[in-house]
Amino acid sequence: MRKIYEAGDVFRRIIYNRTQMAPQSSSSDAVPSGSPIRKRLLTLLKISITVVGLIIVIKDIDFQALLAYMSEIDWAWMAVGAGLIGISLVIRTYRWHILLSGAGSKVRFSRLLSLYLIGSFFNAFLPSGLGGDVVRAAEAAQDVESSVAVGTVLVDRLTGLMALFMMALVVLPFRPPEFPDYLAVTIAGICISGLMLGFVLVDGRLFFWFIHHLPGAVRQLGGGFISRLATSIQNCGGRTLTKALLVSMLFNLVQVGWWATAGRALGLAVPYTYFLLVVPIMSLALLVPSIGGLGVREFLSPIIFRGAGLSPEQSVALTLLVFGLERVASLLGAPVYIYSTIRAHRREQPTTDDSTKHDNH
Repeated sequence: MRKIYEAGDVFRRIIYNRTQMAPQSSSSDAVPSGSPIRKRLLTLLKISITVVGLIIVIKDIDFQALLAYMSEIDWAWMAVGAGLIGISLVIRTYRWHILLSGAGSKVRFSRLLSLYLIGSFFNAFLPSGLGGDVVRAAEAAQDVESSVAVGTVLVDRLTGLMALFMMALVVLPFRPPEFPDYLAVTIAGICISGLMLGFVLVDGRLFFWFIHHLPGAVRQLGGGFISRLATSIQNCGGRTLTKALLVSMLFNLVQVGWWATAGRALGLAVPYTYFLLVVPIMSLALLVPSIGGLGVREFLSPIIFRGAGLSPEQSVALTLLVFGLERVASLLGAPVYIYSTIRAHRREQPTTDDSTKHDNH
């Protein structure tokens, strides 16, 4: 028992140190961090939007009916959905691998997969300004230059959003009659604006131009980190970005799959083609500051799934089930993070012990 307690104490100290310390690279190459006050405000905003959204939803539905639907879950379909989320993590890892290779950096696929799992875990369970993308970039900076790590994570996120915007624009003309026109126009505007900005950013030209017109002192911030970041984005190249976009499309199709399995788990007769229509639109809710879209998707779901003949209670039950499914699947990152932190501590321990012996002599 004493050994278990000591191991737990060591692990808690490792977790604290790894979340507080920059990666083991040069200080001038560290990943910049945001203002603590800004992070706290963003966290407060996320929690507030989630809570307000859920309160509005709960007031407008039959809560007992919602609980009744949630109690009739088919766990076999839930297992299929969890498997699809696992496949999606491999697909997204492959996209990141493509971007890193395009930027001239070689990192083992297994290493990137472990970082994606860790990032997914942080994204799912930490309602903070840190986020899984920052965790991924900080951890990847132990293997590649920090500017490359941050640049590829940024482009990875951008290509995913761009593929989502494309799919949403493709399916919007086929929306059901019950789908509100004002919401369709709003979504179309967001998607078109996002695609225009995204194509310019991932191509790197506007970003590069903007960086080189900044004052010299700003360009040299973090030992020239910002300039190297712009270069790493530009180095990805058009062919690499095209591959990343195609992989993102595949990911979105798999994402539609786990929404469909969640519907099957609740016994809802919603065809896959309808999910293909609405899931890209529902996924845009993740752009609103919230805890994983919770509260925002539940607020939108009765409107969006009305065309499929679902009641508000069924719609909310579906989105809550998807939220829970995604969180449970993200737990895969917890043992990976535990293992990686303990392994890192063991690698550092001999050095600490040797230096202590040397001091004693």
